[in-house]
Amino acid sequence: MSWPKAVQDIIDEFQDIEDQFERLEVLMDFSEEVDELPVSEWNENNLVKGCQSIAHVVVVVNDGIVHMKSAADAKMVQGLQGILSIAVNGSTIQQVLDLTPDFAEEAGILNSLTPSRSNGFRTMFDMIQREVREAI
Repeated sequence: MSWPKAVQDIIDEFQDIEDQFERLEVLMDFSEEVDELPVSEWNENNLVKGCQSIAHVVVVVNDGIVHMKSAADAKMVQGLQGILSIAVNGSTIQQVLDLTPDFAEEAGILNSLTPSRSNGFRTMFDMIQREVREAI
């Protein structure tokens, strides 16, 4: 599949890493990419249900451009949110709707995670797409 450049860069970075622990370290480094959602804005509506950690995601669409804010109580989950931020922030509605979670599989990110963390990633991804669809 042909991915947007920012997504392809993530795939390439993770595919170059063979060591599982290094892959997890790099994943946690992506937590720096999160546009942090302040705790004061955490609520039941933006809670990621089915995530092992406490995680919140808010998606805003302005003039057809998507922007995501998020936060989590675990650095690894924030790393996943950072990757999702790179994948969606500044993208058009259609670009976000065309994106599939397969990019995380192709990068090998999900293989490094426990099943519950992988499920949390998928839940966040689905939540982002649902919110984008609702903004149309």
